[in-house]
Amino acid sequence: MASDVEREEEEDESVNQLLRDRFRLCTISIAEAEAKKNGMEVSQPIMACISDLAFKYAQQLAKDLELFAQHGPRKSVNTKDVILSAHRNDHLAASLRSFCYDLKQKMPQSEKKRRKISKKEDKSAAEVLHIADP
Repeated sequence: MASDVEREEEEDESVNQLLRDRFRLCTISIAEAEAKKNGMEVSQPIMACISDLAFKYAQQLAKDLELFAQHGPRKSVNTKDVILSAHRNDHLAASLRSFCYDLKQKMPQSEKKRRKISKKEDKSAAEVLHIADP
């Protein structure tokens, strides 16, 4: 039993390490491309710092999104949670709202109708449910 738990922890750690490494490579690639586009050079230690900070920020953002969804109370994160996470950065929040609006506009009409119907059903079910006081 203990060996199964240890094995799962090792697998989780190896997956985390793989994700961290991939994230780091992507961050470095983006930073190098931006530096090149602006005619700059960035040293490798600075690249490592940027990638580590970006990874830590992404971890914190994921925790915040999870908490927002739990506060909902929902089991999954939605677009409102993502927009709420950017509340301290007005420009980012506006960009996210615009992006969300564009996605909704591109959504097929049948999908929009299905979502509206399910929301109405949820509201009507909530209105019908009455809990008697003991």
